[in-house]
Amino acid sequence: MSRPEDNLPPDLFYNDTESHKYTTSSRIQKIQSSMTYRALSLLHLTSPSLILDIGCGSGLSGEILSNSASEGTPGGPHIWIGFDISSSMLGIAIEKEVEGDLMLADAGQGVPFRPGTFDAAISISAIQWLCNAETSEESAAGRLSRFFNGLYASLRRGARAVCQFYPKNEQQKTMVSSAAVRAGFGAGLLEDDPGTKNAKTYLVLTVGGGDLDGDITGVVKGMEGVDVMDQRRRTKDRKRGEETKGSKKWIMRKKEQMERKGKVVKANSKYTGRKRRVAF
Repeated sequence: MSRPEDNLPPDLFYNDTESHKYTTSSRIQKIQSSMTYRALSLLHLTSPSLILDIGCGSGLSGEILSNSASEGTPGGPHIWIGFDISSSMLGIAIEKEVEGDLMLADAGQGVPFRPGTFDAAISISAIQWLCNAETSEESAAGRLSRFFNGLYASLRRGARAVCQFYPKNEQQKTMVSSAAVRAGFGAGLLEDDPGTKNAKTYLVLTVGGGDLDGDITGVVKGMEGVDVMDQRRRTKDRKRGEETKGSKKWIMRKKEQMERKGKVVKANSKYTGRKRRVAF
């Protein structure tokens, strides 16, 4: 079965016809609602917050964000700002008079908000589109990098983001999560109903610092099937004196190994393993 993102870019695929079909489908409404509530549960919001909805479409997830806590939205009602690349989708959201503010923008070009603006962010069924480059001047890696760097900057310290997406394969899943880690996030991949046609993948992201637990392991503690990737935690947990690749201790050990193998290596000196200063 072909995937929409393999056929056309999102702004062309979601024309007026497809946008209307997507929004009025009872099946899609049910799935989108379920995934939005799941994403909100992973955010652990306890009070009304300012949330960024990435790939907000026609406002299906935004309508849930606007609900009060009594209607099942954790910590709600929330204030939200959404952006999407499809003008047709946004047109339907305007017709529905959703409560959030809307913006026409391409996530692959970055997140156009001031640093530290949002308390949290969600994205439902959107970021897999970033894994495709539509022109020879772009790359999937570049689009993902611009998106995650912009998202990281737009969130306040201690904030969290949850991105539900449909990875094509394990390589794509790794590409997305690695881009998030390189941007500075603590990242955890959570998969519901793995191995079935109903499998849903959630990328849970944390921004270190602040009042909330910025450590991703605190967010997904006790959950099964979670793959945690947090470069900041690995660095923090490294023991003092433990050798790292490229350090003087690491270089000396490698040279000793090469000598034992009979290979010729340069003699050690006071400059061995010393980092060079940048020359202008």
